[in-house]
Amino acid sequence: MKKQISNIKLEFEQAKIEEIENLINLYINDERTGVKKLIEKARKRIENHNKELKRLYDMMSLENIAYSKGKKRIAGFDEVGRGPLAGPVVTASVILPKDLLILGINDSKKLSSKKREELFEEIKNKALEITVNMEDNLTIDKINILQATKLSMQKNLESFKQKPDYLIIDALDIKTDIEICSMPKADLLSHSVAAASIIAKVTRDAYMNEMHKLYPVYKFDKNKGYGTKEHIDALLKYGPCPIHRKSFIKNLGF
Repeated sequence: MKKQISNIKLEFEQAKIEEIENLINLYINDERTGVKKLIEKARKRIENHNKELKRLYDMMSLENIAYSKGKKRIAGFDEVGRGPLAGPVVTASVILPKDLLILGINDSKKLSSKKREELFEEIKNKALEITVNMEDNLTIDKINILQATKLSMQKNLESFKQKPDYLIIDALDIKTDIEICSMPKADLLSHSVAAASIIAKVTRDAYMNEMHKLYPVYKFDKNKGYGTKEHIDALLKYGPCPIHRKSFIKNLGF
C-alpha cells in the first residue's frame, strides 16, 4: 500500500538538504500527481541551495586571496550609520572559521529585519571573534563622520583578544601594520565583511529602538535616525534631542 501523499510531503519538509536526493529516488516512480509535484518542488530546493552555495563561494573571493597568502585570522570590518541625522555610527569586525559558510549571509541592507536577527545569532555563535564599537553624535560632530568611523574601526582592531593577520574593510583604511584589503562593496565580496555589516546593523537598530523609548516623538524605532519626512517634521516641530548630530542638522536651522 502506498504512503499517503501528506506523509510523503512531511518527509520532504523535514529532510535535510543532503537527504533530499535519496527521497527523490525513493519516490521517483510514484505516478501520483501530488508526489510528482513534491519531487519537482524538492528539485527546486536543491537548485536554490546550489545557487546559494555558489553565491557564498563568490563572497569568499577576498578571503581566498588572503588564505592564498598564508593568512589565518581574517577580520572583516563594516559600519552602519554614517548617514543618519541622529544616533551613533556603529562598526563591527568579525573573524570567521576558514571553512564556514553561513547560508543567507549578505550585505545587511539586502536582508529583512527578521533575517538579520536570525543571522546575528548564528554569526555570534559561530564566529571565532567579534568586536563592536560605536561613536556617538558628540564625537561625530567634533571630528566628522569619516574620522569617527575610522576611530571606531581602530577601536575594533584594538579590542581583539587575538590579533588578526589580515583585514578586509569596506572602502576605508585605518592605521595598522597589518595588511589591509580596502575594497568598495566589500560586503558583497567578503563573507566576513557581510557578517560584520549584520552585527553592526542589528546592534545599531537595537540602540535606536531604545532611544525611541526616551525620545518617542522622532519615531527612531522606524527611521533609526535617518532623515525621513516624519523625522524631519518632528525635528522642526520639537527641535533636536541630545542624540541629534548638530553638524548634520545645521542646514535645518539648528
